[in-house]
Amino acid sequence: MSEHTDKPGTTHFGYRDVPVGEKQKLVGEVFSSVAGKYDLMNDLMSLGVHRVWKRYFVGTCQVKRGDRVLDLAGGTGDIALLLRDRVGATGSIVLGDINGEMLKVGRDRMTDRGVVTGIEFVECNAEKLPFPDASFDLVTIAFGLRNVTDKDAALREMQRVLKVGGQARVLEFSEVKADWFKPIYDFHSFNILPKLGKLFANDADSYQYLAESIRKHPPQDELKAMMEAAGFARCSYRNLSAGIVAIHTGYKV
Repeated sequence: MSEHTDKPGTTHFGYRDVPVGEKQKLVGEVFSSVAGKYDLMNDLMSLGVHRVWKRYFVGTCQVKRGDRVLDLAGGTGDIALLLRDRVGATGSIVLGDINGEMLKVGRDRMTDRGVVTGIEFVECNAEKLPFPDASFDLVTIAFGLRNVTDKDAALREMQRVLKVGGQARVLEFSEVKADWFKPIYDFHSFNILPKLGKLFANDADSYQYLAESIRKHPPQDELKAMMEAAGFARCSYRNLSAGIVAIHTGYKV
């Protein structure tokens, strides 16, 4: 299920219908709330496997030394740090996120690790990017597209700022394909995760939203079709962990 099935003038915030103009603020409140516990949140949601998914995601990107990369919804910088090793000293990375609190956590984390060059932090909305056409060799977004209000607009913007021959990559929770695993996954998402959120972050509601947002995100074939509609060519996806997450790939030609 996706934005396309909502009532006119509304979109979904988890399982609630809300006015389109309010979703950005509501999502912002969630991520401002969890910013300081973001790594913990991902560990709770994925039982720690998100670290493996991210390494595979970056390890299979089309990127080389000297490339300019845009990492959207870059949050606390996991993807940007991994990409930095691949683009090298002659490359550059723009870490973009709509949430200032998340960017602050990311910048502080980079500074703590001694990373002070090669990464630029930009507070920006994925639906309306402040970059010229054909600016980047690679555009990535990991675990962020499902929180964007107008996903179609964000995908069009990703396509616009890519250079010809450039690659777009989306890493996102998706639709579990193994029937035997679905009830286990649902039980963890809706019964265990909010309780863990309450226990570790004193914030059950944000974790409940995150579980719901996964179920409302377009499944694999629908997101592939959306990328094609946004102008990407050679679109494909690869399921990881039985479809808990999927990596979508498209190219600008």
